[in-house]
Amino acid sequence: MREKFARWDSLFALYLKRDWKKIIVWILGVGLFSAGFVSAFEEIAKGQGLAGMYETLKNPAMIAMVGPTPVETAADYTLGAMYAHEMLLFCGLFAMIMSVLHVVSHTRKEEDLGLTELVRSFQIGRQANSLASMIETIVINALLALFIGGVMMSFGADTISAEGSLLFGASIGFAGIVGAGIALVMAQIMPSSSSATGSALGIVGLLYIVRAGTDVSNVDLSIINPLSWTYLTYPFTENNWIPLIFALIFSVIAVIVAFSLEGARDMGAGYLPEREGRGNAKKSLLSVRGLFTKINKGVMIGWLVAFVIMGVAYGSIYGDMQTFLESNEMMKQMFSQSGVSIEESFTGTIMMVMIVLVSILPIVIVNKLFTEESRLHLSQIYATKVTRGQLYWTSIGLAVFSGLAGILLAASSLGGTAISVMGDSATMDIVDFLTAGYNFLPSVLFFTGLAALALGWVPKLGKLVYFYLGYSFALNYFGGILDLPEWFSKTAIQSWIPQMPMDNFDAPIFITMTVISIALMVIGYLGYSRRDMVEGA
Repeated sequence: MREKFARWDSLFALYLKRDWKKIIVWILGVGLFSAGFVSAFEEIAKGQGLAGMYETLKNPAMIAMVGPTPVETAADYTLGAMYAHEMLLFCGLFAMIMSVLHVVSHTRKEEDLGLTELVRSFQIGRQANSLASMIETIVINALLALFIGGVMMSFGADTISAEGSLLFGASIGFAGIVGAGIALVMAQIMPSSSSATGSALGIVGLLYIVRAGTDVSNVDLSIINPLSWTYLTYPFTENNWIPLIFALIFSVIAVIVAFSLEGARDMGAGYLPEREGRGNAKKSLLSVRGLFTKINKGVMIGWLVAFVIMGVAYGSIYGDMQTFLESNEMMKQMFSQSGVSIEESFTGTIMMVMIVLVSILPIVIVNKLFTEESRLHLSQIYATKVTRGQLYWTSIGLAVFSGLAGILLAASSLGGTAISVMGDSATMDIVDFLTAGYNFLPSVLFFTGLAALALGWVPKLGKLVYFYLGYSFALNYFGGILDLPEWFSKTAIQSWIPQMPMDNFDAPIFITMTVISIALMVIGYLGYSRRDMVEGA
């Protein structure tokens, strides 16, 4: 037994030395996102905000999104209860996803790349790598839990107790550990790192969907769902530590199963065979467009389905919107404008939120070209008569198409659901929602252009576009509350675009931003056509 895990401690120390920057970003990013919004929630809770939020979150669609609460009356709905109710599930989900990606990249991916074989050529146990990776992930999530608890306690907010804060952090930490256990098992079963990542994330997604159904129909059934153990602890209300015991038992069993599976398989192989491809490739793969569509098909379908679900979820809120917005001054600042209906004000803000999410997909597709390039997947294509222009503009075209399709699905699902729940009281039709969505098309094109610019000149900085996207979103979403100077607000690209239907369409802005976006794509092409191809990055 010792031989299997020999020198795991050396690998563990090496991993900490290698990953320390990633660990800091991981803990600070997830930790501050999880614990850093207490002050904002205090503003929401003022006046009748707690009661309004409680009534809104009783909507079955919202329960399916964020989970249930043990609070039975609005009078008992405290700041702590609201914070845990809205934040805990998604924070746990983020921690779980991070752990899945980390474990697979340090186990099966390194095995696929041949690094594990190199490590095993020394006096290292056959399963030392998996043990070291798992312990590293546990340590990271433990530090994350303590960090979250400490940050929440530092606010000294009413009803944010010390025990509740520690339980809140521990729930998120255990969610990450559960995700790591799932990932380690799938890394043994699946034939490659990509399939291990996909299957593990698929299981996480399935757990989320299943818990949405049980939370709405019978919350008692949610206790058998590993993801539900994150929020069924009910910090700041019941402070129930028992679900974390279930999470611990599940994680231990998952690790034991994973080590048993790893010990019985050959290196580089999985228990599920790789699916055999077609005997003859489809004719569509003879073109660059067909090839790139095939490469991006999975991520495109996944995101487009997510846009529909997101639109339906937001649309279902319209039925309870009047009560909620009128109960809280902060919400009025965010969603209300004088002279227009609350539905129109809400639509303008929510559409901006949805378009920010839609913008992610084109960025992913543009960055995918560099990913394929750096992994040497395009090397054989370079030797053919296919030009760089074909590769570049095909990716850009696919990104623009995905943006157009994303806006269509997000706006139509939002509008269709909103109109159905408002019934006869609806003041908007589906055309209003589609117009409000496509009004933000220049911002989607702008982010596509930024990604294209990075791809052409400094491809390794392509991920910085995500940071600017997040910055723009935060500035627009909270700008009305923070009362920021206009010049500062204009540093976010969406601030230049009027929010329809409460504002009028601005053709000069629409055309100017579209032209700038196209110019960025052209400049990106000039760089892409001249720079050296990056291989093995």
